[in-house]
This record gives sequence, C-alpha cells and structure tokens, in this order.
Amino acid sequence: MTIAEAQQEIRAAYLGGFAGQLVSGLLWLGSAALASWGPARWAILLLVAGGFFIFPATLLTLRLIGHRVRASRANPLNALAMQVAFVLPLSLPLVFAAALHKLNWFYPAFMIVLGAHYLPFTFLYGMRMFIALCGALVGAGVLVGLYGSDAFSPGAWITGGILLLFAAIGRIQVGKELASGPTSGES
Repeated sequence: MTIAEAQQEIRAAYLGGFAGQLVSGLLWLGSAALASWGPARWAILLLVAGGFFIFPATLLTLRLIGHRVRASRANPLNALAMQVAFVLPLSLPLVFAAALHKLNWFYPAFMIVLGAHYLPFTFLYGMRMFIALCGALVGAGVLVGLYGSDAFSPGAWITGGILLLFAAIGRIQVGKELASGPTSGES
C-alpha cells in the first residue's frame, strides 16, 4: 500500500475528519454553554472528560449515518493516527498550567494545543485543509489569549464554530472524492 493509498483509505474511512470534528465541535459548544451559564469547573470537566470519548463517539456517529467504510489493519498510517490521538491528552498539563496562572487562559491554551494536534492530520489524511484548521485554532487561541481573556467562554464558542466549519469542509471534500472514485490524494 502506497502512502497515497493509505491516506485515501483514511480519508474514506473517517470522511475527511467530518465525524470527529463534528463530535469535537459539539463538545466544545457544550462546554462553551456551561462556561457561559454555569460554573467554570463544570465546563472544564465536560471538555476534558468528554474529550476521552471523542473517538468512540466518532465511530458511533459514522455508524449512525450509515457509513461502513473502515481503514484496514494493514494501513501503515494507523500507528500515526494512534500517536496523534495521544498528543492532546499528553499536552493537557500545559493547558492546566496556563489556567492555574489565569483561569481565562484555559480555552486559549487548549485552542493552541488542539490546533497543533491537528497539524499532523495534514499527512495522515493527505488533506491540506488541516493546515488551515491548525492555523485557525492556533491563531484564534493566541488572539483570544492576548485580547479576549477578560471573559472565560469566548475561546470555547470560537473553537466549536471553527470545528463545525471544518467538519463540513472535510465532508464536502471527501464527498466529492468518493463520488468521483478513488484518487491518488491531495498531498
């Protein structure tokens, strides 16, 4: 299996990241709602604890929409996918350190870490849109941290919106590819 074939299989199996970003975006919006109208502690807990269930919820979402394509066990990118998945939880101590210094930096710090987590998806999926997703999250995280940290929830609302937007972009890109048949990828 070539790299391009492996990337195409990953794109097809996960619909260009659609379901994962949809689930993640909804989780961020739920956390944003709690951050806006409830205690910050519960908003943080929802995002962190809920984050551990993103992959199972992604698989469930794919099944619920009738998507049955799976990546084969022989796909050499499966190991990269697992490694990329662990980047985020291993980065949480940095997010918590920022929040301990200033609670309103929780979401901006998480946005930056989340954006950096998405950069390797560019190779994993063979989709350049993940460069833009990384840039949007990191850039927004920096801006919210520098200029919007007088309130707790804006970063969560922004992140939820960005993730939903890119879920749609990924779904559209892969939908076109699947409709036209297998290709050699974008990278």
